[in-house]
Formats: sequence, C-alpha cells, structure tokens
Amino acid sequence: MTFSRWWTETTAALGDLVPLPLLALLLVLGAVLVAAGWYTFPAWVPRRLPRLPRRRGGPARERTPPRVPAPRAPEPELPAAAYVSLADRFAAEGRYAEAVRERLRAMVRELTARRVVRPEPGMTVAELVRAATDARPQVGAPLEAAGEIFSELWYGQRPAAVEHDRRMREHAADLDRVLTDRPEDGPRP
Repeated sequence: MTFSRWWTETTAALGDLVPLPLLALLLVLGAVLVAAGWYTFPAWVPRRLPRLPRRRGGPARERTPPRVPAPRAPEPELPAAAYVSLADRFAAEGRYAEAVRERLRAMVRELTARRVVRPEPGMTVAELVRAATDARPQVGAPLEAAGEIFSELWYGQRPAAVEHDRRMREHAADLDRVLTDRPEDGPRP
C-alpha cells in the first residue's frame, strides 16, 4: 500500500466518523492551545522538575537531600590603610577610577572606625554623606566633594584622570584632619 492510498483511505474513514467541519474546528482549537502554551511557556512549567535516578549499569542511587551551604563567616573589614595602599597601586597603574573608588572606601572605613557612620548594604554615596554630616557636620565638605568625584566617574561613567586621584587625595587628607582635629597647617605644638 502506498502512502497516498493509505492517506486517502484514512481520511475517508475519519470523515465517516466525524463530520469535516467539526474536525476542522478541533484542529483549529488544538492549534490555538499549542500556540497559547508556547506563548506562556515558562509560566506553566514547574520551577523544578523532579529528577529521575540515572541508570548507568548499576542500581539506582538513593536520593540524597540537597546540601545546605554553611553560612559564610563575615569577611573581615580591612583597615583604611589597606584601601589607601590599594588606591595607590591602582593610581600607579593608571587605573584612576578604581583608585578613586578605593580612596572613597578608605574614607568610609575611617568614618566607620571612628563611629561617625554605620554604612548599611545598598547605601548610596549621597545617603552616606548625609548620615556622616548629620553625625558630624565638619566632615560634610570633604566628603561631599569626594562623593561628587566618585559619582561623576562611576555613575556618570566619565573617564578618570590623574586630577581626579589628586583631588581625592586632598579630600581624604582634609577628612583625616577633621577627624583627628588637626589644624590645616600641621600638628599642634
């Protein structure tokens, strides 16, 4: 029996059981259901499908419960000097944007060590400056200027230059003077 003869006999037998308009309607409905399922595919699939045990020559392994990772110990906070050292290394390599970032981190670490601010995860530079200024108004000027440089480079995606690093060094020195209550001319007699 050839394919064309088989197809003719099969459709004729099907036409005797189901009227042609009803069959066409069922085919259209089936196509609509497949299209709707295809369009909304991720929504109706379970998030995690059950896994079947693999059979590779041996008996199926017993299913073991998933391991829960051990809680991580919090990373130790580096002292401000470590951030300054890293910033100096970045500046020496010509990576001024990273140097600016590390200098700002050193400033924040110094403010945290002196309990001026307590940074929270997700805190923006502006929020940090506001919190530090509320706690100790003298730190506002150098910290705001440093925050503006950081925001210009990282959020504004401007190219960094030696000048940015130099200005950040000045602002960090100003902040250090304010925090240690030293006058601008040098140490007190």
